[in-house]
Amino acid sequence: MTPTLLRPLAEADLVERTRYYRREGGDSLGERCFDAAIAALGAIGRMPGAGSPRVDELCGIPGLRIRRIVDFPCGWFYFVTQDHVDVVRLLADAQDLPAIFAGTADE
Repeated sequence: MTPTLLRPLAEADLVERTRYYRREGGDSLGERCFDAAIAALGAIGRMPGAGSPRVDELCGIPGLRIRRIVDFPCGWFYFVTQDHVDVVRLLADAQDLPAIFAGTADE
């Protein structure tokens, strides 16, 4: 299993996504979102290359991948490095990805 390291913005995104679904649908929905996001992180660690590389074309950032969160309109965005997975964000589908990722690869 490849270690997955979350950048501070990715951690903050997880907290915000969980709070959002809790506000909108109650504790149970917030918990389901959190659990699904954590499960996706586990899947990324087991098979880092399985995430879609299509997002690197959209954003112009070589190596950027996405792993969708089951049953939720969002996904983890990450890079696979030699010794770990660099998880940069957890973002909703409707966000402006190229604008958000401008400069991310250098952080």
